[in-house]
Amino acid sequence: MRIHLSHLAVTALAGLITLNSAWADEVQVAVAANFTAPIQAIAKDFEKDTGHKLVAAYGATGQFYAQIKNGAPFEVFLAADDSTPAKLEQEKEAVAGSRFTYAIGTLALWSAKPGYVDDKGAVLKSNDYKHLSIANPKTAPYGLAATHVLDKLQLTEATKGKIVEGQNITQAFQFVSTGNAELGFVALSQIYKDGKVENGSAWIVPADLHEPIRQDAVILNKGKDNPAAKALVDYLKSAKATALIKSYGYEI
Repeated sequence: MRIHLSHLAVTALAGLITLNSAWADEVQVAVAANFTAPIQAIAKDFEKDTGHKLVAAYGATGQFYAQIKNGAPFEVFLAADDSTPAKLEQEKEAVAGSRFTYAIGTLALWSAKPGYVDDKGAVLKSNDYKHLSIANPKTAPYGLAATHVLDKLQLTEATKGKIVEGQNITQAFQFVSTGNAELGFVALSQIYKDGKVENGSAWIVPADLHEPIRQDAVILNKGKDNPAAKALVDYLKSAKATALIKSYGYEI
């Protein structure tokens, strides 16, 4: 009798697991590279709170646009700008009305060396460095913002021979963190947590030196019938998620 009951218990447990799995869905998300750390933290809470699983790919917004147009299986897009999601919406590649601003990004000039970057960014004008890292301005909005800063400060010509371009903001950050570039323009979120720069030295670039880095999310056509896609968009608007996003130096 004990064996029979045990068998029933196992069968019931298996049925419960299957039922729970049926309620949970997986969502494929294209995530702008600057938002890597926040989405990884959000993903854990999202899965715990909703049962849905978030599967993320990271890269440059312009590259993701090309991949989406070529049929990539992404269901939600967290871009590093607002124009690319708007364009996808206009081109009927995204669910109308699903687009919203999930974060406003902040640009920082950063060095892995403590004390190297002053709080006014004067090191940029010193010419006392060999390499300045930025993300590719053609595909990465943070890279484009960096070029706007150099233009505003009238340093475009002076820095032309010093610039090294990363494919995205992650690679731009890596050039600096490994010492291949003495300093570079990165997303504040890559170096900032809970109100402070975690290592090295940085100048938080004033917002008036570049166009606002308004980062929009949108549900793509492939995600229109996926409950997990809608759940993620709703979750990103929650107080819990927005507090976490702000802790990485973003505005909302």
